[in-house]
Amino acid sequence: MPKRVMEGVVVSTKQDKTAVVRVDRTFLHPLYKKIVRRSKKYHAHDEGNVAVEGQTVTIQECPPRSKLKVWELVEGAGAGGDDA
Repeated sequence: MPKRVMEGVVVSTKQDKTAVVRVDRTFLHPLYKKIVRRSKKYHAHDEGNVAVEGQTVTIQECPPRSKLKVWELVEGAGAGGDDA
């Protein structure tokens, strides 16, 4: 079974080797037919502490590393961030 991959924005890097990533999704409301936006935060393993707040990164599933961390930053995610 393939690993799930998602793209989101880093909202916190205060923990060591951990980045909190907010992933947004949109869907059509079944009754009102309006586009609804929902977001969820994931704790992702960041081995080299390369993530920067506001940066768009890609995360993928991994074996559990702690109670909350079952995601990790994909290699190369630290290259070319939104530092402007």
